[in-house]
Amino acid sequence: MAEKQDIFCNLKTVLRIMKKYDLLSEIRRRRKWQQRGQQAHKYKNLLNRDFHASKPNSKWVTDISYIHTRQGVLYLSMIRDLYDNSIVACKPGTEQTVNLVLDTIRLAMKQEKEKVAVELQLHSDQGAQYASQAYFKLTQTYGITPSMSRRGNPYDNAMAENFFSILKTECIYRHKPATFSQANELIDCYIYFYNHERIQLKTGEAPLARRLSA
Repeated sequence: MAEKQDIFCNLKTVLRIMKKYDLLSEIRRRRKWQQRGQQAHKYKNLLNRDFHASKPNSKWVTDISYIHTRQGVLYLSMIRDLYDNSIVACKPGTEQTVNLVLDTIRLAMKQEKEKVAVELQLHSDQGAQYASQAYFKLTQTYGITPSMSRRGNPYDNAMAENFFSILKTECIYRHKPATFSQANELIDCYIYFYNHERIQLKTGEAPLARRLSA
């Protein structure tokens, strides 16, 4: 207002006058962020970096990563079982949305059907998709117990990050897909190889070989 009237005041002078007459400026409160139409949910870190599972479908980890192509960025959502490190479900998409995450969970539950343990933990980071109301509702519908990494602790979800690192190093960086279609084909072929043929150093066998013998 003072500037519009060509009146210019030194900031220190203003502060001195305000202090003299006990004046306080009005401050707007910051609103807590939340998705439009969504309620943000936070969950305890139940996994707590215990990446060992004694039986299949009792501890899953999930995350979203990106695959660069000449056509654009392809997002990849996946769920990994900590019992044998197999990929239970994987879903590509051109947008990083809540629906991409929900479709991955639905696919995983459809694949495993009655094999899911009574107490199934699904661990994620604090991404907006995993904090959404839709994610909360779907996990409740399936009887899944969500677990969430602590803020600023990427190692809390290290096993999800580990798979993406393997996929990109052994497949994506070597073949450099030009289109979404090529990337999807490469991912499908690699995940089949990873689950059925790729020998793990810790177990000496492929993930699904251990799963079938459980």
